Amino acid sequence: MQAVIYSNGSQECERAGMLLKSIHEDFHEYVLGKDFTDKQFHAEFGEEAQYPQIAIGLKHRGDLKETLHYLNDHNYKCSC
Repeated sequence: MQAVIYSNGSQECERAGMLLKSIHEDFHEYVLGKDFTDKQFHAEFGEEAQYPQIAIGLKHRGDLKETLHYLNDHNYKCSC
């Protein structure tokens, strides 16, 4: 299953990438200023959205905290 991270290059975004790698998720990272603009980001995820935004499979899971809850609820195990 592939995951997607919308990143602004912050430490939180780096943590999201490390998390997805640790559970053996194949992921692609879209980077602010290279792949999309801040205006496009907020149009897609809402004005209150924070970085990173993460999708797993075809479903948007939210920011890092929401994604952690999803992974925990679905018994994903970290290989940390």
